[in-house]
Amino acid sequence: MLPLPQLLAELVRRPSVNPMGRTDIPTDILYELRVTAFLEEQLRALGCAVRRQTVRPGRDNLIATYTPPNPAPFTVMFEAHQDTVPVDAMIVEPFGAKVEGGKMYGRGTCDVKAGGAVMLTAFARLVKEKPAGSAAVTMAFTVDEEHTFLGIQELLKSGVRTDYAIVAEPTLLNIVNAHKGVVRWVLETQGRACHSSRPEQGVNAIYRMARLITVVEEYAELVRALPPDPVLGPRTISVGRITGGVSPNTVPDVCRVDIDRRLIPGETAESGATHLNDFLKAKGFDFPYTLTQSHAACPPLSPALSGELVKRLGSSIDSVVGKHTVHPVPFGTDASTVAGAGVPVVVFGPGDIAQAHTKDEWIDLSQLEPAAEILFRFACGK
Repeated sequence: MLPLPQLLAELVRRPSVNPMGRTDIPTDILYELRVTAFLEEQLRALGCAVRRQTVRPGRDNLIATYTPPNPAPFTVMFEAHQDTVPVDAMIVEPFGAKVEGGKMYGRGTCDVKAGGAVMLTAFARLVKEKPAGSAAVTMAFTVDEEHTFLGIQELLKSGVRTDYAIVAEPTLLNIVNAHKGVVRWVLETQGRACHSSRPEQGVNAIYRMARLITVVEEYAELVRALPPDPVLGPRTISVGRITGGVSPNTVPDVCRVDIDRRLIPGETAESGATHLNDFLKAKGFDFPYTLTQSHAACPPLSPALSGELVKRLGSSIDSVVGKHTVHPVPFGTDASTVAGAGVPVVVFGPGDIAQAHTKDEWIDLSQLEPAAEILFRFACGK
C-alpha cells in the first residue's frame, strides 16, 4: 500500500466530479470511474475479496471484505464516498494535489478522499497483519453521495449489514453522532411564451415565480421559528438555484427553483412537502405551480443507536490523540441511510468541514496517520 500522503494524492489527481444535475461538466472529469478503477487495483493487490456493484452506468460501488483468522468479536463497515462536488471558481489546481505548508490542496482533499485514504490504509494494515481478535471489516467505497445518495442506498438494498459502521467525513478526528436530514424539491411555474416586444400576449413564468419566492422566504422564517430539535436545532429551508427563459427577447414560459430543506428527527420528506404546500395554498395564488421532490431524501441521523459505538470509537481516539468530542452537525451524510437499515453508525475522519467544497479546498496532512491508527485500533478492539 502506498504511503498515506501519496495515496491521497493519487485519489485527488483522479477526477470524480458529481454533476449534481448539471449537463455542462466536461466528460474527462465526470463521475467516479477513474477513482473506482484505482481503488479496485489497490484492493486486489491486497488479495482480499473485492466486488463491484453497478449503481448507474459508469458509476460503481466497490466493496471489499477482511475476515480475521479467528472468530471476529464484531463486524464493522468503513464507508467513504468517491465523488466530489464540481470545481467551478477554484483558485487552486483542482486535481493537482499540491502540498505546501503541511497541507494538500485540491478538490476532494477534505471531502472526502482523505477519509477514504485513511480507511483504506487501516483496512490494508488489517489484511496484512491479521491481528488476533480483530473485527471482520467491510470496506465500502460508494458513489453519488454529494447529490442523490444512490450509492449507499444501493449498497444497503443488496443486503450489506454489519454490527457497526463508520462513515468518512471531515470531523477533525472527533465523533459526529447526529445530523439533520435533507430533501430537495423543484418548484415550477408555467407561463406562455411570446415575443418580448408584445409581452401582453404571453404569460411570464418568471414573474409568477417571483411572487412564489417571496412567500417561500416568508415561510423560511416560519420554519426557523418552529420548536427546534434539542440536539440539532431548528429546521431550515433555502432557495439555491433559479432557472427560466431562453433569451431576453422571449417571454419565458417556464421557471424553476431548486429548494433545499433540512429536516430534524420526527420529520420526513413527505411531511415537509405537505407543510410547505399547505402554506403556499393558503396564500391563494391565482396561477398553477408544482412542487416535486427531485430525488430520494437523506433522513436525519439520530444518536439513538450509536451509544456503544461512540464509547468504543471514543476510547480508540483517546488512545491516539488524547481527547475527543461527540457532537451533531447540520449537514447530511450517508450515515443516516445506514442507521435507517438498523446499523449503529457514526461519522468520523480527518479534516475540517469548513474546508469542504471551497475554492481552495485543503486537508491538514498531520491528521492522516492518527486517523488511520484510530481506525486500526478500533477494529482491533483497542
